[in-house]
Amino acid sequence: MGVYPKRLQQKAVEKIMKVYFIGAGPGDPELITIKALNRIKQSPVILYAGSLVPRAIFAEVESTAEKIVDTAAMNLDEIMQMIEEAQQSDNDVARVHSGDPSLYGAIGEQIRRLEKMGIDYEIIPGVSATSASAAWLGKELTLSGVSQTIIMTRYEGKTPFPERERLPALAASGATLAIHLGVTRIHKIVEELLPFYGEDCPVAVCYRTGWPDQDKVTGTLKDIVKKVRDKKFTRTSLILVGAVLGTDEFRDSYLYDENQAHVYRPKVKPATNRDAKSTAAHPSLKKIE
Repeated sequence: MGVYPKRLQQKAVEKIMKVYFIGAGPGDPELITIKALNRIKQSPVILYAGSLVPRAIFAEVESTAEKIVDTAAMNLDEIMQMIEEAQQSDNDVARVHSGDPSLYGAIGEQIRRLEKMGIDYEIIPGVSATSASAAWLGKELTLSGVSQTIIMTRYEGKTPFPERERLPALAASGATLAIHLGVTRIHKIVEELLPFYGEDCPVAVCYRTGWPDQDKVTGTLKDIVKKVRDKKFTRTSLILVGAVLGTDEFRDSYLYDENQAHVYRPKVKPATNRDAKSTAAHPSLKKIE
């Protein structure tokens, strides 16, 4: 067995443990992915944002995990201190965020620190609030001939915005909008959108999608402010805006058009239909009994 230089030995030790940034979905424990749940099960240390992630996510590891810590009241330095302690014990860390961690998850600043500390990490995607809210509303957000673009943004508050990303600039596109962290300024949002979308444009506001107390309200730019105020929504709400929310007048897509051939549906159909055996399964998938 060879002897590694001290510097390489140290680097190897630093890379033994790993931090998993895990998307837990919007709130419903059943919306977490299999991969995410597997990483939670293998991690002795679990750090989660308790204000946004339900404790029920960890039901299967309550008795096996060494630590399950709600970081809602902790600052970045305190969170990184816990990760450093896990590194010293060679324990993997499940850093669990709501929705998809790559969207407004504030993982960038944590990753920057991890890279300086020489700690490896992996991001496990999750179901976003936008996807879950669209499903709850029973809507497709990309209807052919209506809108093929979704802009996910947040309303300007403490976080500085470049001029090109302010709401009027985005609204000029006429795209479907998914606006985070703006429900307390719903009146200002409506004022800025009216010149571009008109007062009859459909709007949906989804409160705590996926949680037991989830609620929603639908309307138009003309009446949504009053409806939101009547509901008393003040936080954890997603605002969806666009014609796709209120129309049945859209074209069928080319995807299933019998006159549109593609590699899986050639003009001349084969004698037998494709089946599961004709497509190679993903190598990571195991047979499910």
